[in-house]
Amino acid sequence: MRLHELRPAPGSNVKKTRRGRGLGSGLGKTAGRGHKGQKARSGGTIRPGFEGGQMPLQRRLPKRGFKNPFRVEYEVVNVKELNRFEPDSVVTVERLKEARLVRRNLPVKILGDGELDRALVVQAHAFSKSAKEKIEAASGRVEVI
Repeated sequence: MRLHELRPAPGSNVKKTRRGRGLGSGLGKTAGRGHKGQKARSGGTIRPGFEGGQMPLQRRLPKRGFKNPFRVEYEVVNVKELNRFEPDSVVTVERLKEARLVRRNLPVKILGDGELDRALVVQAHAFSKSAKEKIEAASGRVEVI
């Protein structure tokens, strides 16, 4: 093998096709675009949702509902799920994540479903009225972050 014998791998050097360069090139005249019409023109694309001038589906359907921009979505944990923590311990959002009770990075709200049989110091962003009562009834403490 000498320097003058080196050749590129077969198929690695493919020439760019030059469209519209005469009938002999195989892609002359209409340059592979067919005959006339919107798709044959430059910039001739149809936007998504266009239905040929007919009223599009998304405009035919009625608008429904209301989306409150100020709504706060919470990750919820029920009081009964707090029984897995050891008595007299501090339950933080980080500890709830470690225990896989909270998975997303959203504010945490404690709800009052179930019973609590141990005294805990619970730190969360929000508490329901019943959850607060049940934690305090178990001689625990509620701390709003």
